[in-house]
Amino acid sequence: MGAVVVEREIAHPPERIWRALTEPHLMAEWLMKNDFVLALGHRFTLRGDWGGVLDCEVLVIEPNSRLSYRWNFAHDDPAFDLKSVVTFTLTPTEKGTRLRVEQLGFRPDQKQAYGGAKAGWRQFLEKLEQVLTGAS
Repeated sequence: MGAVVVEREIAHPPERIWRALTEPHLMAEWLMKNDFVLALGHRFTLRGDWGGVLDCEVLVIEPNSRLSYRWNFAHDDPAFDLKSVVTFTLTPTEKGTRLRVEQLGFRPDQKQAYGGAKAGWRQFLEKLEQVLTGAS
């Protein structure tokens, strides 16, 4: 199991997608409320509408190309306690950008969390496309 990978071709240039991945007000529209700052080593939180809080840390910044951060969710039930890394990779294409989201770190006993992440990232990317269409 280990990793969830979701890829999507988006009809926008990498620079526009990068903005949505790194500007807190845009992130809040498609991902979660946050106190994100685009700075290596910055620790931030993501707050889900479902009440969950994720502790994160920026690990990699390659403007318009790659963004990676630690994505940790502490839970009373060890099956939901998740320590993972999320990486966004942007590759220019003729029609726009191929966005690849990879979340690494699922343990074999986390089938439910894995399934939830797989479905969740698809939903997040649908919202991202909606935000990109409306963002200036």
